[in-house]
Amino acid sequence: MGSSIGQSPERPVRVGILGATGAVGQRFIQLLEANPWFEITAVAASERSVGQRYGDACTWRLSVDCPATVRDLIVQPCEPDLDCELVFSALPSATAREVEERFADAGYGVLSNASAHRMDPDVPLLIPEVNADHLGLIAIQRERRGWDKGFIVTDPNCSTVGAVLALKPLHDAFGLRRAVITTMQALSGAGYPGVPSLDILDNVIPYIAGEEDKLVKEPLKLLGTFSAREGRVIPADIRISPACNRVATRDGHLETISVELERPATVAEAVEALRAFRSLPYELGCPSAVEPTIIVREEVDRPQTRIDRDAGHGMAITVGRIRPCEVLDLKFVVLSHNTIRGAAGGSILNAELMIARGMLS
Repeated sequence: MGSSIGQSPERPVRVGILGATGAVGQRFIQLLEANPWFEITAVAASERSVGQRYGDACTWRLSVDCPATVRDLIVQPCEPDLDCELVFSALPSATAREVEERFADAGYGVLSNASAHRMDPDVPLLIPEVNADHLGLIAIQRERRGWDKGFIVTDPNCSTVGAVLALKPLHDAFGLRRAVITTMQALSGAGYPGVPSLDILDNVIPYIAGEEDKLVKEPLKLLGTFSAREGRVIPADIRISPACNRVATRDGHLETISVELERPATVAEAVEALRAFRSLPYELGCPSAVEPTIIVREEVDRPQTRIDRDAGHGMAITVGRIRPCEVLDLKFVVLSHNTIRGAAGGSILNAELMIARGMLS
């Protein structure tokens, strides 16, 4: 844990989980149960689960047991009368837009893993180590939408998170013009039951619906500049060419990235920029934050999915094979844990950052 420079809650913040029975909802429960800043007081899901004990309604899929404190909670409808202050949304994107807006309008803080609101001009798309200043959009969001206490903050797509954390130090130090990103994404990114076994065994699927569009657009917002005067984020001027593939690994998204820089940089200079990167939420004492957030490996065959995906309890990314690119300037490999850093853990860290900065009472 980082040094306690920021604020911490006087008591655990009462939180609810929307879409609690799904794969990401279960990961929220696992991580929140062990977090001293939060207390799970409500779980909500679809109509077929409402009224049941969570332990009966949910087929638990994680390798650790379902927490006893959550097992006996009664599953509620996804309606804004839950006994909590914040909600973490693991809802499917098709239903998230309307439900999340109802909660925010009713005064709840909504930390969303869904894609429905990510590209809304007045909604922060947040990686706390990258663009904490984008939280300035919340005041604009409340004014435009007529919300008093409520808000929506989103975290990016799972493949975007690892790429942007690696690109941020390079963009700050040298500037980025273009990036070519090829992903090898784990099965857990497709939810449960996910990809049929006869489709993925002995196979790589070179298409994931919607992923490439997210990798084109989301980094530009994340690496963009927040303008309070204009009330928006001015997107970064970077061209990105992605190719997204589903591979037969359980967890961990591996990505190969080639970049063209605005100013020349050697491999040693790029390594120095990555290793010098510091985590604001770690400095503020956020429980989920880790230092280093970016781990640079020097071995010629690292990172590897099975070996490195749990680095920093799943909250760090690992970068390796940094070398000159024959077409652009530099190329490297990035690995991140897609359901921790790229999903539930990212949303939780967003909430911790807001608490540490005194934005949540």
